[in-house]
Amino acid sequence: MTSINPLDLLLWTIRRNEKDVVNLYNSLSPVMQLATGGNMLNFGYWDVENDTPISAQENLCSVFAKMAELNTCETVVDVGSGLSAPAIFWRKFFPNLSIFCININYNQLSYSGPQQKITFLNSSSRKLPFTDNSVERVLALESSQHFKPFSDFILESKRILSDSGLLILAIPITLISSSISKLGILKFTWSSEHYSLDEVKKIIVSSGFVISEEKLIGSSVYDPLADYYVENREELKTSILKQYSPFVEKILFSSIQKMKKASQEGVIDYVLLKCHL
Repeated sequence: MTSINPLDLLLWTIRRNEKDVVNLYNSLSPVMQLATGGNMLNFGYWDVENDTPISAQENLCSVFAKMAELNTCETVVDVGSGLSAPAIFWRKFFPNLSIFCININYNQLSYSGPQQKITFLNSSSRKLPFTDNSVERVLALESSQHFKPFSDFILESKRILSDSGLLILAIPITLISSSISKLGILKFTWSSEHYSLDEVKKIIVSSGFVISEEKLIGSSVYDPLADYYVENREELKTSILKQYSPFVEKILFSSIQKMKKASQEGVIDYVLLKCHL
């Protein structure tokens, strides 16, 4: 059984430096894998045809790929690539892509093993290991909420992108105050920066990008995810308790419930952004 010290969990969440983020994901990523039966770590984009975790996660990857116009490019940098499942998914549909998976978490980078035309680089979002104007796409699929300062990542993306390149983000955001009175338990269990939509857009635009497309999809992310967990909790709990204590599952359940409530109250949302120079 995976042992997690509640004090460590609290400190990782409060400090949220790069080492803390690595510790959080090493400790908690298997919860997502147990709950979904797959290796994607995103919340998913749910609809009538995509009403299970893996299907919803793949749907988010597909919608993201369409926004990024992956059918028209060859060189892609996936920053905060997780277990590399999105990159592997994209390569199935776009065989001409060369994808560079960037992650500060070496354990996650080494998880999938060698992949054709996917290069794994252990690096930070603040220091992307590419020359100026050398890539066509920079992608951050549900990862840039962890990058701080966010502005460093945006400036690095600008530096390495070609003049016709695109920066595409999928990021959970707040719409109003992220105070504890609004977020409740999420203030502590939403283990990332609580960037507001206005803050994200201001940094992107002030760095020299133009936002050409924006989609707020929170109601198709948080609400159905929470409903799925509630409807299937006993089965999911059985899987999770094979490796984790009841404490972890209870915190997860409470957080998911609060996530749905915060979404319905307009406190949080989830945005897809397409940006060009």
